Amino acid sequence: MKRALPGFIFLWLCLSSLSVQADPPVLRMATTTSTENSGLLKVILPKFESRSGLDVQVLAVGTGQALRLGCNGDVDVVLVHAPAAEQKFVDDGCGVNRRQVMYNDFVIIGPPADPAAVAQSKDAAEALARIAKSRSLFVSRGDDSGTNKKELALWQKAGVKPAGDWYREAGQGMGKVLQITGELDGYTLTDRGTWLAYRAKSPLKILFEKDPALYNPYAVIAVNPARYPDTNYTGAMTFIAWITSREGQRMIADYRIDGQALFTPLAITNPGTR
Repeated sequence: MKRALPGFIFLWLCLSSLSVQADPPVLRMATTTSTENSGLLKVILPKFESRSGLDVQVLAVGTGQALRLGCNGDVDVVLVHAPAAEQKFVDDGCGVNRRQVMYNDFVIIGPPADPAAVAQSKDAAEALARIAKSRSLFVSRGDDSGTNKKELALWQKAGVKPAGDWYREAGQGMGKVLQITGELDGYTLTDRGTWLAYRAKSPLKILFEKDPALYNPYAVIAVNPARYPDTNYTGAMTFIAWITSREGQRMIADYRIDGQALFTPLAITNPGTR
């Protein structure tokens, strides 16, 4: 018995070590490049992971692709910004428990010289119409993202079908599009959060803003467990509960660059400060 004891202790220590080192359960989240590029997720997710014990794996893509990933059951939760597409996602049975999280707005940026006189526009649709009329270079996300959907809606409102050498579809995320637009001295539509995170590296400036049509709300949605039983629905609902809680909303409100808030909470309008 005495000879067997050291072996037993060794085995027990090994099993204990395996138990301690076991990987935490995973929550797969598809979200927009704006939440990633703005730096918000790097600030708030560590707190959620420490609270929940979940390992959040982020896929930062355009809203359209994020919703397709959800509808295919490839992720557990989506955090996106395209209200009409979100509602269709729920109506089609792909998602449940949609909750408003936060908002910011879109802005039109371009070269300081403003050759299209965008700054003189009375609304966002007129701003795009001026760009088209002057055939000034415009760089589009072109990726079915929430930003791309908003841009196309504004072109439609302006009565313009953008095409030709002046209109470039990048098929890239917001950060890359800001880089391309700066290099080409063009115009683009961007969410304010990503712009604030990138503006120090850009030669461009905001030329048009604060039109109600540029409002940009974000929502979180769990993938429907009735459709995909293998998804981590419990983890998704834990995340939804946390990001719409006072703590989650306060962290969103507190996230700033150069003193400017990038997002405003929607679930709790006055979550307080730390």
